[in-house]
Amino acid sequence: MAGKDGIRKEIWKAMDREGVSRFPGADGRIPNFAGARLAAEKLAGHRLWKRARTIKANPDSPQTHARRTALEEGKTLIMAVPRLRDPHPFRVLEPKRLSKAAMKEAATIKGALKHGRVVALDELPEVDFVLTGSVAVNLSGARIGKGGGYNDLEYGILIDAGKIDDHTTIATTVHPIQIVRRHLPVISHDLPVDLIATPRAVIEVERQYERPRGILWDHLQPPQIREIPVLERMGYA
Repeated sequence: MAGKDGIRKEIWKAMDREGVSRFPGADGRIPNFAGARLAAEKLAGHRLWKRARTIKANPDSPQTHARRTALEEGKTLIMAVPRLRDPHPFRVLEPKRLSKAAMKEAATIKGALKHGRVVALDELPEVDFVLTGSVAVNLSGARIGKGGGYNDLEYGILIDAGKIDDHTTIATTVHPIQIVRRHLPVISHDLPVDLIATPRAVIEVERQYERPRGILWDHLQPPQIREIPVLERMGYA
């Protein structure tokens, strides 16, 4: 059975080979893909997206369309700063505070940092819906990201802060080539998904994996903790 790195390489190579990756290429990234806008439109039509008021989203290119749609629909958007290096690592984007031009810009990572409001962790709104990028997923809800681990850590921080619970929907948008028909390796800090949106449809997953219950401190090394101020502040000893 291929490990996570092997599966990532398989997917990246297949996307480039089949011509479905988009600038700047798939390798090493949450890959941008042909039909990303359509996948975002499919997701926005789903009942769980429609009822969400606050969405925590990843910053990667293929999810730009979904982030922009969220803002245009009046939803509050939460995004994390790169590598969680800021003492207050989340930014809140509220459509009512943004001009039309600012709203379009705010859907990008640079725009989110520019227009997002710096908010203390305990002042963040509760999150109804989490949008995450993926390299590979399967129909059991297993997901593989690009390997940095920050998405899982952001989720754990928000769990421990009381901003996410079992009712929060977890979704991803992918190209169909990223959906694999085999087992994917899952460990306890990995975040499984409930919805998989493609340019063709939204798949409601019968998730077979438990979500992380918060920050798994024993999975972190002391240098990682020292590099992320919010972790030190949350009382790790």
